[in-house]
Order: sequence, then C-alpha cells, then structure tokens
Amino acid sequence: MTDIKLNINNLRKQIPSEVKLVAVSKTKPVSDILDAYNAGQRIFGENRVQELLKKKDLLPADIEWHLIGHLQTNKVKLIVPFVSMIQSVDSFRLIKTINDEARKTGRTVNCLLQLHIAREETKFGFSFSEVNEMLGDIASRTLDSIRICGVMGMATFTDDKDMVREEFRYLADCFRKLKTAYFINDEGFKEISMGMSGDFAIAISEGSTMVRIGSLIFGERN
Repeated sequence: MTDIKLNINNLRKQIPSEVKLVAVSKTKPVSDILDAYNAGQRIFGENRVQELLKKKDLLPADIEWHLIGHLQTNKVKLIVPFVSMIQSVDSFRLIKTINDEARKTGRTVNCLLQLHIAREETKFGFSFSEVNEMLGDIASRTLDSIRICGVMGMATFTDDKDMVREEFRYLADCFRKLKTAYFINDEGFKEISMGMSGDFAIAISEGSTMVRIGSLIFGERN
C-alpha cells in the first residue's frame, strides 16, 4: 500500500520551496489524486486529454491541471477552458491552435515550449534553432491569448547521470538564451520544467523550477 501523504512530505524535504512540484497522476485513480490533494498538493500533470477530462469534474475545482503529454491540435479546444498550463507545446501549429481556441474562451493560457534534449528519437519537441526561428518570426508575436512561460524537456532514459546532467544543462542554457533574446523584460518567462522521479535532484541542481514526479508519489504504474 502506497502512503501518498508520506511520499509527498518526503519529497517536500528534498525539493527547495521555490521549485514547483507537479504530481504526475496519469493512469492513477481519482482516490489517489484526492489523497495527494489532502496532503496539500495542488498541481497535477496528466498526459492524455481524455483521461484528464474524465477526472477533473470528480475532483476539487482549485486543482491546477498541467497537460504534460503530446497534445494533438484537435484536442486543444477540450482543455483550453480550464487547463492551468500546457507544458508540451512542440510546434508552431499547436501554439497557433491553442491561441485561437483560448481567444474564443476569453482566457490566456500558460504554455511551455518543449525542447527535444534527449538522445532518443521518440521524444517530441522543438530543436533550439526551430524555437529561435519561430520566436524571431513576427507571426509569433501576434499571439495574444497564450503566455509563453518558459521551457520543458525530458532527458534520455538512462543510468548515465553525466549524460542526464549534460542534457539538463543544455535546456537551462537554451532558457537563458531565449530569455535574453526575446523575453528580457517579461517576468512571466521564468520556468524550466525538467526532472522526473529518477533524475529530479540532478535537474534541480541544474536550475529546474518545476519537477514532474509520478512514481515517487503514487508508486509504480500498473
């Protein structure tokens, strides 16, 4: 039996207070999410839109939902009315769709630009040059219903801690370059979302402001 409250309290001792903890609740039942909520956790991350939609109405309204998995453009309109942040923005087409749908609802949606930092080909994300090209293009500056708050990335799934550190360091460097080039006066551009259950300590040491943790809170996935 997983003691979710104990797990969250243990994590809080290891994570600096200024680093946000996103509890990754994908595949986990509403009862587990409620246990985490009752332990004081408020930010939850889901990978799939359909799963998120099933859960959200069964849970307290003050939960901040983060979409952290690959998002298809045809699903954007389903989450834009309530989602707190979309961390997995990996194409200009997706950004434009989020902006268009957010404008219809009168909301401004917080987004992170997902950069591909891993050696694996399977992970989604922009290259740094693609992000540069997009932000340098005037079209991206007419987006009035999204707020780009920073970057997100996933390290290679490996036991090689030096490789993971190098990838996190690269993402933090990308963040600094983008901040200087495009967001120097934008206080909202401040998030580096990196680090999961197996590598969050390395991520925090390399400048993460937001860690996405599932199994250390809820136990291994079924």
